[in-house]
Amino acid sequence: MTQESEDLDALVRKRIRGLRVAAGWSLDELAARCYLSPSTLSRIETGHRRIGLDQLTAIARALGTTLDQLVETATDDDVIIRPRHDAVRGATMWALNRDPGVTVVKMRITKPAPTGTAALKAHPGRDWFTVLSGTVVLLLGDRRILVETDQAAEFSTMTPHAFGAHGGPAEVLGVFDHEGQRTHFRSPD
Repeated sequence: MTQESEDLDALVRKRIRGLRVAAGWSLDELAARCYLSPSTLSRIETGHRRIGLDQLTAIARALGTTLDQLVETATDDDVIIRPRHDAVRGATMWALNRDPGVTVVKMRITKPAPTGTAALKAHPGRDWFTVLSGTVVLLLGDRRILVETDQAAEFSTMTPHAFGAHGGPAEVLGVFDHEGQRTHFRSPD
């Protein structure tokens, strides 16, 4: 076994124990949930037994996580968040989490809201954002709503919508479901 695989093995074992303890479960409780004996689970956590893929899958499921999350390597890539600038949209975005179901994004918006209803888009889901600085114009159907610093907005994305900066750059923190994330952050046409 290489040093890298030994490090990952130790990390996985620490994650299993850490998730079990965080859930408030004893060895017996987790063992029952993943259909292992408590002694097998203890030996897995302490490194006295190799972990079989079938055991790892059952443990991950019982802990409410995925196999990928349990075995992902620890690198700076999961810590450092690099901005992505979209000149066409006038926004710089930082994705603040890596959950595929929900995306939290900090955006700096520099372009004003589009004019005309052709620029409004609708898609399944809900959007939520709070303005950290500046003012954002939210076009929501036929409404024009100013959302100022320390205010938030939440709306159904089935209503045609768009947003932009008002009177200068604005920074927002947004929460988007999968559909909203896919629509708002795909490459421009």
